[in-house]
Amino acid sequence: MDENPYFRPTALDDILIDAAELGFAMSCEDRTGSLLATLAASKPGGHMVERGTGVGAGAAWLLHGMGADAHLTSVEMDSDRQAIAARHLGADARVAFETADADAWLDAYSGPPLALAYVDCRPGKFHRLEDLLDLLAPGGLYIVDDLLPQPTWPSDHQPRVDAFLEQLPGHTNLPGTATTWASGLVIGSRI
Repeated sequence: MDENPYFRPTALDDILIDAAELGFAMSCEDRTGSLLATLAASKPGGHMVERGTGVGAGAAWLLHGMGADAHLTSVEMDSDRQAIAARHLGADARVAFETADADAWLDAYSGPPLALAYVDCRPGKFHRLEDLLDLLAPGGLYIVDDLLPQPTWPSDHQPRVDAFLEQLPGHTNLPGTATTWASGLVIGSRI
């Protein structure tokens, strides 16, 4: 079986070209993106958040799967990266790009319960997990990637990943699955 996606967002190739020109090597990989699109499609009308836009590869995949009545908020602290995502995807009325610190965004969020949270930054993954889980609707999906060693990881990153994976079973309100597929994923659903 070929695990490569059989569909790709139209903007993805241009986003990845811009990522390479910027020297940004942390975009979500295609298999993860394909899964994001599939999971987004399961949440019609849902409000979703991507924490850690990067240059927009994950957002492109989420938008690719989302229905017309769903909404995505994509949060990124680096305005240069966020600008690339907004340039390629900002014309889509279903997405709002917020240039903000992920902790500050968590503190300020007052929108509807989240149907899906894709977490690709430290807050909500390595710290403040409970704060993010409190924003998920019952049945809301929690998705984390990059849990297998990556060439872009700093030398002190593996202990963070290990601690995250060790504490997950204690979150009885988040049954889920950890897998070594793609870049290493955790997918949970809030009770």
